[in-house]
Amino acid sequence: MLEYISSLPKQPISEEEKEGLIEMREEEKLARDVYLTLYNKWKLQIFKNIAESEQTHMDAVKYLLEKYNIPDPVKNDSIGVFSNPKFEELYKKLVEKGDKSEVDALKVGATIEDLDIADLEKWINKTDNEDIKFVYENLMKGSRNHMRAFVRMLNNYGSNYTPQYISKEEYEEIISSSTERGMNR
Repeated sequence: MLEYISSLPKQPISEEEKEGLIEMREEEKLARDVYLTLYNKWKLQIFKNIAESEQTHMDAVKYLLEKYNIPDPVKNDSIGVFSNPKFEELYKKLVEKGDKSEVDALKVGATIEDLDIADLEKWINKTDNEDIKFVYENLMKGSRNHMRAFVRMLNNYGSNYTPQYISKEEYEEIISSSTERGMNR
């Protein structure tokens, strides 16, 4: 993915696009950190696998921050440490909820992907730059795949998930469709 992003031209960047990149860098870190923490607690492989994917998402956004000379908000990459207090609070809240049971942990995973999809949709609509849109669209595809995986696991536990950020219709469309592969171009 980074090879393709680097082939796209550097375009003028708006303040909203900068804000989106900064927020998504920390939001992807939030996902990775929560999943690593929940993996350490429950040893469910899904958390380890998806945390690795979130690291790739973090790296893609970091590449864009560097490309556009935007300071990286991730000054300290330690688990649970964020520049934006909103993410630090969310990290604590999500880990506390996921600490209760495996089902609660899986619901936390679905919640994070739900939030990611909603935020990525918001930022895509505020973005003109081809490279930023490309990254966001691929991150969103990853989030849809992750949501499918968490919901499948919840179903295996006899549970389900109710969306909190995206519409019920969008959620149903996501979980009833197949895993998405390849990069969006």
